[in-house]
Amino acid sequence: MGQFGTEFCDHIAIARYENDAWQAPSVEPLKPLALHPAAHVFHYASTCFEGFKAYRWDDGRARIFRLHDHVARMQKSAASLRLPVPDADMLARMVMDLVAHHVDDIPLPPSSLYLRPTLIGTLENIGAAAAPSTEATLFVLASPVGDYFAGGAATLKLLVEDQRARTTEQLGSTKTGGNYAAALGPTLEAKEKYGVDQVLFCPNGDVQETGAANFLLISDHEIITKPLDSTFLHGMTRDSVLKLGADLGYKINEREFSVTELLELVKTHEAALSGTAACLAPVGTLVYNGKEIKVRDGNPGPNTEKLRKALQDIQYGLVPDRHGWLTVLDAVPVAI
Repeated sequence: MGQFGTEFCDHIAIARYENDAWQAPSVEPLKPLALHPAAHVFHYASTCFEGFKAYRWDDGRARIFRLHDHVARMQKSAASLRLPVPDADMLARMVMDLVAHHVDDIPLPPSSLYLRPTLIGTLENIGAAAAPSTEATLFVLASPVGDYFAGGAATLKLLVEDQRARTTEQLGSTKTGGNYAAALGPTLEAKEKYGVDQVLFCPNGDVQETGAANFLLISDHEIITKPLDSTFLHGMTRDSVLKLGADLGYKINEREFSVTELLELVKTHEAALSGTAACLAPVGTLVYNGKEIKVRDGNPGPNTEKLRKALQDIQYGLVPDRHGWLTVLDAVPVAI
């Protein structure tokens, strides 16, 4: 299996919004999209997406993790960008039909099928800088991916950026490509200068998130993370970890905390990034004001591993899904 997100199944689910209505979706052979050079998405970044996974267990059936929650978040992203909002049942069915068609292509756990629903504005109008796209294309890609931790769960090094934000306040909770583009330059600069893996954005000293993941502090007794607001992405893995943490007896502490407090807390707390690809990735080192600061002893911590295992055990079918997060599909492919 190649690098994460570089191999794709040979079919795609697709639907178009034209004449003020969504047209019937279909599952089609994967091929390049035909888009006019004046398409709204090229000029005014009218695009949003989701990322989540399907798993195939030993019984041959696929399970999609938190499908309906991801659909709901995509609807919110579309609305914030003033794109045509996909019908929830339609989008969920597109995902399920594509997964059903590719059940046999889903590698067994810990590998999975990564799913990428994407919505783009296709209105042909380069004068629409202050107007929404009234036409759109919605598609779902499927990509078989391996275990993120195949080589062991090495710790990450983060630069603590206490001035700049990852993105704009009004789009922070929207899963749009522009947010990732905004974080890319500072992240590459930090990698070159400090040898870090990611940047932890803490605008005005408020600990927030990295370019592609939420940030958590974890001790034997509590989980600390920033409370939800419009400035950062409301990660589904974050939400899952917090719910499972509560189940396991951790105190869930969603509160604001500063860089100054962060530097004290990492003496006793583990730090981790949460996201779909890596689930929970341990952080071993922070870089602040040119100095390296260890998170505890710099090694992966037991609580991060405990919470990661609790989540993956549900995804892999090793323990019951008490939260109803898995959408179960039959193994029979849909007809094309």
